[in-house]
Amino acid sequence: MKITNHKWLLLAIVISVPLGLKLTLGAHATADTTPASGVPFVVEHDLLRVPVDSPLRARLAVQEVKIARTPHQVIVPGQVDANPSCIVNILPPLTGRVESLKVELGDRVTKGQLLARIASGDMAQAYSDYDKARDALDLAKKTRDRTRGVQKTGASAIKDIEAAESGVTQAEAEYVRAKTRLEALGGKPGASANAQSLDIVSPVDGVVTSLNVGQGGMVDDPTAAMMTVTDISSVWVTANVAENLLRTLHNGDSAEIRLSAYPDEVLHGNVSSMSSVVAPDTRRLPIHISFANTNGHLLPNMFADIAIEVPQQDQVLVPQSALLMNNDSTTVLVEVSPWAFERRKVELGYDEGAMARVTSGLKPGERVVVKGGVLMND
Repeated sequence: MKITNHKWLLLAIVISVPLGLKLTLGAHATADTTPASGVPFVVEHDLLRVPVDSPLRARLAVQEVKIARTPHQVIVPGQVDANPSCIVNILPPLTGRVESLKVELGDRVTKGQLLARIASGDMAQAYSDYDKARDALDLAKKTRDRTRGVQKTGASAIKDIEAAESGVTQAEAEYVRAKTRLEALGGKPGASANAQSLDIVSPVDGVVTSLNVGQGGMVDDPTAAMMTVTDISSVWVTANVAENLLRTLHNGDSAEIRLSAYPDEVLHGNVSSMSSVVAPDTRRLPIHISFANTNGHLLPNMFADIAIEVPQQDQVLVPQSALLMNNDSTTVLVEVSPWAFERRKVELGYDEGAMARVTSGLKPGERVVVKGGVLMND
């Protein structure tokens, strides 16, 4: 019996329909079908179900979503700065020539240490004024004593006594003025009247951070600093924060500092002050973290990375491993019933290491796939 072409075509369709149906069930099954043994998962009405005998059951991990108030770390560049209240500019009280210079740039000095010696005619004048005032006071006192003696014999008028007393008062005032000025210049009352050396001493313990004179040079501007001595026993670490972060930062926020000079050392401190002016060139706001620097290893102008702990509101956190990329969106697999999962789009906030902040799409108490979800990300 001869079979026509139409009959062969009908026979092929009848044979292929069951085979095609069987192949399709490997990935998608309807509610009234039973998936073939060993299928990883099936899709039913937008739900991903993992069958009892699926190998995925041993590879998936599900975890409950919890809410947390974890501070967010903002990492900004910065540097070590001297505390402005500990910076002392050394100004010469008089003009003259630098007779000797006792320090160099970067030297550590102690309070009262001799920094330089200036040969000054004005210093010699101060000694001279002191000696003349002292001599005038001695003469005024002797005149007063003689006038009192004459008065006892009745040969001196009252006005003579008054004039003598006034002379002593004026001489004492001039003596005090000359002596105070000499001591303010670092002179020693009672030294030779020919003395003209002006000693410049350090008013604090610290480091010579700038030096503007040289030995033999002239100091002719009393308003210009000869050098700067900085006390670095207390320093600032200054962070330069972008404008968009200002509303999140406050005094007292915790901070971690890592210095390029000491990469294995982490310093812990708190924001102690914030500037009120944004730097015009960088558009950043300087904030300061104060540190005790008793061992002196923090030096001004060292580079630093500052991680500031910014307090956050209560937010949902999930492991990074729970996040799945689908085209241009981020999703997670949410458990709606045992071994049945719903794919859900989420919006993310800051990353926190192995965790991610979820701003929308998840609620506390829901359970998500945190391990193996990529195996179901078709």
